[in-house]
Amino acid sequence: MKFGKDFKKHKVPEWTEAYVDYNELKHILHGIRSFRQNNPNLARASSKRFSLKNFNSSSLHEANIDSHDDIENQVIAVHTVLQGNSRKLYNTRLIVAPTEGEGNERNFFRKLDDELNKTNNFFKDKVEEMIREAASLKKQMETLVALRIKITNPSSQGSIPLKSVSSEISNLDPSKIIPPGKAESIGKMDRKPGGEMSCRNQQQPGSSGADLSFQEQQSDSRPVVDVLHRNNSTDREITDEHETTNLDILDRIKIQNTYDSPMETIKGVFTDTREKGLSYNKEELKEVEERIKTAFIEFYQKLCLLKHYSFMNISAFSKILKKYDKITSRLVARSYMKIVDDSYLGSSDEVINLMERVEAVFVKNFLNSNRQEGMKLLRPKQKIERHRITFCSGFFSGCSVALVVAVILLMEDRKLMHIKSATLYIEIIFPLYGFFAFTVLHMLVYAANIYFWRRYKINYPFIFGFRKGTELGYREVFLLSSGLGVMALVTFLVHLHVKMDSDTQHFETYIELLPLGLIIVVLAIMFCPFNFIYRSSRFYLIKCVFRCVCAPLYKVTLPDFFLADQLTSQVQAIRNFEYYVCFYGGGRQLARRLTRCSSDEVYNAFYFVIAVVPYWFRFLQCVRRLFEERESVHVYNGLRYFTTIVAVSIRTAFEFRKKTVWKVLALLSSAVAAIANTYWDIIIDWGLLQRQSKNPFLRDKLIIPHKNLYFVAIVLDIFLRFAWLQLVLILDVHSLHGKTVSTIFSCLEILRRGLWNFFRLENEHLNNVGKFRAFKSVPLPFTYYEDEDDNEKDEKDE
Repeated sequence: MKFGKDFKKHKVPEWTEAYVDYNELKHILHGIRSFRQNNPNLARASSKRFSLKNFNSSSLHEANIDSHDDIENQVIAVHTVLQGNSRKLYNTRLIVAPTEGEGNERNFFRKLDDELNKTNNFFKDKVEEMIREAASLKKQMETLVALRIKITNPSSQGSIPLKSVSSEISNLDPSKIIPPGKAESIGKMDRKPGGEMSCRNQQQPGSSGADLSFQEQQSDSRPVVDVLHRNNSTDREITDEHETTNLDILDRIKIQNTYDSPMETIKGVFTDTREKGLSYNKEELKEVEERIKTAFIEFYQKLCLLKHYSFMNISAFSKILKKYDKITSRLVARSYMKIVDDSYLGSSDEVINLMERVEAVFVKNFLNSNRQEGMKLLRPKQKIERHRITFCSGFFSGCSVALVVAVILLMEDRKLMHIKSATLYIEIIFPLYGFFAFTVLHMLVYAANIYFWRRYKINYPFIFGFRKGTELGYREVFLLSSGLGVMALVTFLVHLHVKMDSDTQHFETYIELLPLGLIIVVLAIMFCPFNFIYRSSRFYLIKCVFRCVCAPLYKVTLPDFFLADQLTSQVQAIRNFEYYVCFYGGGRQLARRLTRCSSDEVYNAFYFVIAVVPYWFRFLQCVRRLFEERESVHVYNGLRYFTTIVAVSIRTAFEFRKKTVWKVLALLSSAVAAIANTYWDIIIDWGLLQRQSKNPFLRDKLIIPHKNLYFVAIVLDIFLRFAWLQLVLILDVHSLHGKTVSTIFSCLEILRRGLWNFFRLENEHLNNVGKFRAFKSVPLPFTYYEDEDDNEKDEKDE
């Protein structure tokens, strides 16, 4: 694989604009090559150098003047400007005889300097952010140590002497981080084939280096805390034998309440507090440990991304300079790479040092010194693509097509659509299999969404909060959907064949149980606790569904309201699921079952309620977000869903009472809801139709290169949003039978939801990109009184 493609593939999607603009530099080099090929004489003349006497030697970077021979063959001179914030800006000048074609080369070095300054500043900003976060984690760990001591030995008071204790926790303090040195960190970065840099640990177990431990030992009934110290001759830190840990810190802290359970939410409504005091019990300690453990894992993976960012950008500088040398026959790569290696991007060791400390802290404190298990949790897991997934997907999809053809041929052969009794039978059993049809279609749409999200580098695993390495790709989702489709089609084909064959009609009672058996099998697989068929993804989906059902008792995250929006497009499938209860709870005769379902008051009441339930979930989620975030946008969003609830309720009432008044009310309410939802889709969810955008009627940043596709999506969304009005108008299509019309429009709504999914996540991704937000925010458990006092004092000073 060429480096350009590999470089693009391994970028952190949210940081794309902060990477070296490798393609633009290559474009400039193409211009230089074309000029030299068209003007060979000028190219030879341009090889004449200026003498360095023409330049002030004090302005040249010291790395360029290594020897007299280097001065004689100098091609570039780099001027370094030190800014007030201790950051360097680099400015390169080309030391060659001025010719007609040297403009492109000067543009090349101007662009190269801009990219070096950009990546250098971005990397420094992120490292400083990581150092500040390390200081916060250090403080949290000190508090956790004190809490462990207090719970293990409740009689402990004041300061506890820590025998043979070093100050390794303090190594996470910003003042303890080794300042930038020479470019040793790049040598530590292991590179995998294809340009991928791994986040492997740089020290082996038992070697010298940062090592932090917390172990509870029983010695005279007193817990002893062992913490690591650096066995480095230049950086040795040995804690005094009489060092103490102050347990008084526990009197100045509270635990942040995340309202992550229904009971905490209910208590929060009445007490209106987000903090609670310490209770000093083991359950509380376990909760705190889990939260800090998660924070350490996330922090380590941030450091891995920063390490990878530095490595890939330095590789990009090296590759592009080698291309320049090859095209111009000038030897500048070595000189300029010295500048890159001496820059903050190439010489900073903070990331490596922090990674070593975090590894040691995590392994000793949370994994009982089991380094192998600790590194499994810390290292980001890479998803492995398996060929058998592709093979099975193709096999099941081929079987699905063959089964669909077989069903059509069977229905034509038996004239099922022309015989009244057969048509009635299909009408009765169709909702049983319609549930699977809607589900499979939605899964196929989701697989297509994943394919295009990946193609356009939309970081959907980060947005949804999937655990890295466990997220499903489009191949896996397509495999599941095609497998479910095969199961449903086989069941339906057997059902029709046995029912319509006079020789096998005595099996009718058992055949009617096939759809119910299929539902049971699907649910059994869904809730199966064993690790097969993507257990982590199944349980993640179950958890999200449960949080939707329990709204507003749980904190609303993006996967929660995204799933609730999917459910609003599956109203017909949910009603079909209700039909299962009515069908198998009815009489023995099919006609009686159909009559009973259409005339039963309880069934009709639930038919009414089920249509509203998904929108009610979203309404309650808006209420919860308003309660937490206090933003007016959630008021408007809640009103939108309430309007939709009213429209769906009136429209469902019109289905039961075909009166002109209900029809007018249904048309008006549905039109208002459609207008509100369409506006929200395009303006808020997609971020399009911005007035002052550089892309007229769209937005400033677009991922899809073809702008016309955005306008096509807008038109399709408007059309499909208003298509549901036909259910009120009741279009009479004589060539279609039964509920075929409503089924078609339900399928169109699922397709519209798939369209919405792509652009909704595209907009979310661009919001993250605009803020360079590539990390999950993990709330820390402890809050400190002194921090609050300092903040109040700062506010008064301002």
